[in-house]
Formats: sequence, C-alpha cells, structure tokens
Amino acid sequence: MTMMLASLKCSNYDAKTILKHGFKDSVEMQRKMLDLVRDVGWSTFHNITHFKDMHIMPDGTIEVENVRLIDRFNSKKSSNGTLYLTATHLIFVDPQGKQETWILHMHVASVEKLALTTSGSPLQIKCKTFLNVTFIIPRERDCHDIYCSLMKLAKPANFEDLYAFQYTATSDIEKQYGWDMYSIENEFCRMGLPNDNWILTNINKDYEICDTYSSKLYVPKCASTPVLVGSSKFRSRGRLPALSYLYSNQAAICRCSQPLSGFSARCVEDEQMLQSILRANPNSPYMYVVDTRPKINAMANKAAGKGYENESNYTNIKFHFLGIENIHVMRSSLTKMLEVCELRNPSETAFLKGLEDCKWLNHIRNVLCTSVFISKAVQDGVSVLVHCSDGWDRTAQTCSIAGILLDPYYRTIQGFQALIEKEWLSFGHKFIDRCGFLEHVEVKETSPIFTQFIDCVWQLSRQFPCAFQFNERFLLTIHDHVYSCQYGTFIGNCEKDRVDLRLSERTYSLWGHLSSNMTDYINPFFKQEYELSHPVLRPNTAACSFQFWRGMYNRFDIGVHPRENIADIISAMKDHTDSMEDHVALLEKRVKSMCKLLGKSDETVQRKLQGMVVSSESLFSISDLTDLAHKFTSGNHLENDGDLSPNEGAINNGVKHSDSESGFEDEGSLMSKSGVDDSPTAPPRSLSMLEDNDNLAVDTLLMELHSIAVDWRQLRNVTQCSCAAPFEHFTKKYHCWKCGNVFCTRCIDRHIPLPGHYSQRPVPVCRPCYKEIKHSPSTPDFRAVIAGLPLLAVPSIEATQ
Repeated sequence: MTMMLASLKCSNYDAKTILKHGFKDSVEMQRKMLDLVRDVGWSTFHNITHFKDMHIMPDGTIEVENVRLIDRFNSKKSSNGTLYLTATHLIFVDPQGKQETWILHMHVASVEKLALTTSGSPLQIKCKTFLNVTFIIPRERDCHDIYCSLMKLAKPANFEDLYAFQYTATSDIEKQYGWDMYSIENEFCRMGLPNDNWILTNINKDYEICDTYSSKLYVPKCASTPVLVGSSKFRSRGRLPALSYLYSNQAAICRCSQPLSGFSARCVEDEQMLQSILRANPNSPYMYVVDTRPKINAMANKAAGKGYENESNYTNIKFHFLGIENIHVMRSSLTKMLEVCELRNPSETAFLKGLEDCKWLNHIRNVLCTSVFISKAVQDGVSVLVHCSDGWDRTAQTCSIAGILLDPYYRTIQGFQALIEKEWLSFGHKFIDRCGFLEHVEVKETSPIFTQFIDCVWQLSRQFPCAFQFNERFLLTIHDHVYSCQYGTFIGNCEKDRVDLRLSERTYSLWGHLSSNMTDYINPFFKQEYELSHPVLRPNTAACSFQFWRGMYNRFDIGVHPRENIADIISAMKDHTDSMEDHVALLEKRVKSMCKLLGKSDETVQRKLQGMVVSSESLFSISDLTDLAHKFTSGNHLENDGDLSPNEGAINNGVKHSDSESGFEDEGSLMSKSGVDDSPTAPPRSLSMLEDNDNLAVDTLLMELHSIAVDWRQLRNVTQCSCAAPFEHFTKKYHCWKCGNVFCTRCIDRHIPLPGHYSQRPVPVCRPCYKEIKHSPSTPDFRAVIAGLPLLAVPSIEATQ
C-alpha cells in the first residue's frame, strides 16, 4: 500500500533522500518539534516524550526501526520497514525504499492502540482521506510515545500551528498566486448584476450585521436598510436572506438561516424582506421557502425560540420541508459506512446490508433530490429561499448543487472553484469545526458535510460524463486538501476569520496549486457543446441510480479497483494524438520548405502525399535520406550560381523508371519521385534563399525526428515506475512525450518544448530525456543519432503509380 500525498507530489526525492538531506523547506516544516527541543532542552524533551530508545535525527525527526505494516487483506504480505515521525508527516519506508506510506498529521482522524501481541504493539491510524493502516511496533513504550505525539500533532492548539503556515512550495509558485482568481463582483456580474432588481450592498462591510457572511452581499433593490437590519436581527446568527444565484429568467436562489420565531414571534421587516425577494422576480406571483430540515426537527427548534416561518404571516409564499438530516446523523452514517468498508473479507450480503443500514447513499439522494426541486423551481421561473438551521451546512450543499444543475459554468474547473468560493467560503461554512482542525473543536461539531457535497457532484458526473470539465481526481484532490490544511483556502469558519488571519499573505492558495497542475484534472469525455443540448441537468433520482464511490472510500484498498482507469487511458490517447498532430504539422512545414527549395507546387505535393500507399518495398534507411539531405544542404552540389541541378536527389534504388503515366519525368527531382508534377511553379531556390525559420539543416531534421515518440507504452500492465515506485489505482501515470515510457510524478516533473513539435509548447518529459534535450550540442554527430533510429517509410516510385 502506497500513499503519495499530493502535498509532496512536486518533490523530486524519495523519503530516504528527504529524511537524509531534509526537505527544501525543512527549517519551516520541522519548526514545531525543533522549537520544543530548544525550549525545554534535549534531556527534558526525552523525559517528556520517552523517546529514549528511538533514534532522533538532528532536525527533530524520530526514527523507529523494525516496524511492520499490516496488509489487512493478507497478513502474509505485510512488510517491515522504518517509521519516521516528522513535524508534519508520519512516513513508513521499507528497507529497499520502494514502498512508502505518507500520512499527513492533519489527515489523521483517529489513533488507537490495539491489544498487545507477541510480535509487538499494534497502532491503528484512520485518516480523513479514508486511509486505514495498522503498524506493529516492537516496543509497547515506543508505540505509546508515537500515539501520544500523533494525538497532539493531528490537532494543533492554535491556527498558527496548522500546516499551511509552515508549508513552502517546492515549485516557483508565489504565495499570492490563486488568491485573486475569484471575485464576488465578477461572479455576480456574470449573472447580469447589478440590475434593476438586485444591487450590491455594503451594509456588512465591517461584518457588523453578520460576522459569518461576506462583507459584500447582493440584496433586492427595493429592500431598505431598516428592512435588511430588521430581517438580520430576526434570523439566527444574523444570517439575513441574501442572493446566491440569479437565473436568466430572473428567478433567484436566496439563502439565510432559520427565523427566531419561537411559538408566536414575528418580524415585519423579515416579512417585508421576503416580499422584496418576491417582487425582484417580475415573472412569478409567488415564491418558495425551502426548509431543508425534517419538519419534526424544525418544530423541536421552536422550544429554543427558533423554528420556522409562520405561513399566515407571509403572503404569496409556499413552504416546503425536504427532510435532510442534521450533522449528527450524517457523522454517524459515515462512521457506520466506513466500518463496512473496513471489513476484512465481507460477503456480498454483509456488505450490501451494511451499506443499506448506514443510509449514506440515502442521505446523498435526499441532498440531490432537494437540489433538483430547487433547480426545477428556478427553471420554471419561481424564486426560492433556502435555509436549514443556521444556513451553513445543508443550505450550502443544496444551493451549490442546484447551481451546478442550472449553470454549465459551474461544471468547469474555474466555475467549480468559483462556486465553492461563493457558496461555501463567502457564506461561511464552518470548515474549522466541521473538519475538526483544532484541538478545541468538539467532536459533536464535526460532520462530513463537504464530503457529502463532493460525493453528490461525483454522482452527477457519473450520470452526465460529458457535462463536466473536471475528473474524479479533481474532486478527490479538493476533498483531501480541505482536510490537509496545506493551503489557506479552507482555513477559518468564515470570511472574517480568513481576513483576520491574513491568509492571502501568509499561506498558499489551493486554486494556484490546481492551476499549475491543470492537465491532471481534465475530463477526457467533456464536450463544450454539451451545454447547448443540456443547459440544465435533470439527474435520475431513483434509488438505483446512486452508486457507492469506491474510488473515494476504498481508494487505498488493493484489488477492489479495475486494472485500468478508463479516463486516464482516454487522456493518454488524446495526449498521444495531440503529439502526433503537432509533429505532423511540423513535417508538413518541412515538406513545404522543400517544395520552395525545389520550386514545386504545395497543392500538388499534398494531393500526392495524401494518396500514397506505403509498401514494404518502399523502405529506405535513414542513412540514404541523410546522403540525399547532404546534397541539398552542402554547397558542393549547387550549380548555375547556386541553383539546384535538376537531376539531383533522384531515388530509384538502382532502377531507371519512366513515370509518364503518373506525371513524372525521367529526370524528376526528389519530390517528383514522390508524386509531384515536375513542371515548376516557381524557379528552384538555393538553401541560402530560404527564410530564417525554414532551417533544413540535416542535424535539425534528425533532431526533430528523434525527439518524438511515435509509439507510447500502454498503461495497462505498468505496475511501477522506473524509480521502483509502485503505481496504485489512485496514482496518476504520466507518459514522456519524447521516449513514450510511463513514469510517476516525481520522475516526469519537467516540461520542455520538443524540437519535433510545430507549436513548441512545453510538454512533459522524463528526466533523462530532459537532460538529453537541454544538453544536446548545437551540431550533433548525426551519424551517431542515425544509428539509433528505425528505418523510415519512404514512398517508392511503384507505390505512387
């Protein structure tokens, strides 16, 4: 089992190298442990942690040898190795360095010491990315010390101790990159705002009205300031109704929190606020208020002075309860489902029964059904106000998914990022509490709300594979980085928290990281024109349409996944096709240059070349072509003041041919033997007459031919990289565009233009190929290059007749 964390994807070294020489940003990454050592001293540090029998490296990394990693499916496949505990990761490395398991401390959900065995003390670690590993540590005391350390490192006490504040990118990305990719004004401007019905208000500019909302809100133009303030005071946590999305027919999705109605309270300003939302849509005489909670839950909240709207106080408004359970039910449901996923060898009946009993897919279905109701109402021209209890969990889920169903823009990579920024970050989803980042967060506040949202989007992508620009890997990367705290994007419970922490100045943005690795996240089935035929998605919400997401919840289990990832195979085929088309474009340019040199017609050449049939008799070695090329590139063959001799370059394999039937003359040139009418359309030109960009030097031609891999290795049976790193189901495999072999992300971290491509855009190449291209001499010994090249297929005279 191998887990190559995305947080260290860009690292060029394996675990042993990193631990031996330190991370590129090792000073920052080890800060916490080193600070502890400096503050209390080595002796006190030993007494506190009891690491007396462990090897502690100078940078603070703790090393435990003879640790066994248990394979939960087959104990005989367990592997021995060394366990390293750094300030940010727990790393297991086997003796050969081929197998590495990286666990980011922030990903740790729980740590448990199991019953002592004869071989050692088992330590079970469950991660928020659904990785589940068990280590057998020889000494019980060592196991206890690692257990205590992980419990503290997994939940820091302060914001400043989160990984994002220590992380430094190994690439050249600046910290500011990605923070300005989203603008609330630009996003609502895309919807046509402000307009005659909706305006931007700065009433919350200092977060005085609502500290969990954005400082910029869009509200009905007819709503006065007293109405906005009064409505805010009547809503839980001051979360007044605000615009979330405006459809092209002027129907709107608004969101808020539950009213503080109790059993009989009412608020005139809140009633006026809802009427303002209704009047902002001139195309409908009524609107919906969607309470995403079960009605019994909303009724129970009345005893606490909250609850739901009294229908008799709100005219021309229809109320609906749609029954999505609360955060506690969702947390329990995921726990039960993971217990099913962790069964060692479950029977089909046991697995399906456990999946049914946990009701996870039922909850996913309820969220999606609610979103479908909202989107259908908006498409029909009716505005909808959505709320749950506080308006930051179920409301965020349903408004987001309704936006995806209604707007093709949100199905693109950039649009999906904007959607998360708008619905989850600006409107204040409590990421710190729901994800349990800090020590003070109570367990009852944690809940997989964002995980459910990602799962819902995946369900939609399964039903509409051509509608989404991003792939499954994109969703998994976002999900994992929400919990990693490697980037500042999801730190904080609201916009005010992120402003106070100055995250855009002190941390990196996840959007910048994704942007720099965009090709990894493109869905090969995406069709831009799909939005024309399916502008609004109508998913099938029948129970049989929902699938268990094996790629998320059993991601790290070997043997439960298909041998091939279809999306990756299609992506590789598209990349290969792009490479060949780019190469063909350059070859066509070279053909045209030769036509200019020989004074032949481009149209005739193209017509003849497209109609050729290549036979086995038409094979000429590259050395033959090189000899011919020398005649054209050397100055000795030029006659008549530099003009080419009309008989130079004839290829006949020792046979004299007459090509009168095919339009060739006996003394035809090289290109006439390829099917070109030798009646020149322009006088022959010498090499010196070519433009500067028509470089036909033989070394350049050979370099162009040699720099492109015509055949790419198939992904199917590739189980490990040349560096011995194994490929798992979730591991991205990369082709080198020069040699065609398959590599891991470490070994193919360079991009460079290839001489054989017309576009000269940077493409991925492996390290050896990168060095070969970068250090190639300006005039290589082309004879040496030729020796390593295969025969070229050149059309013979007979084949063109």
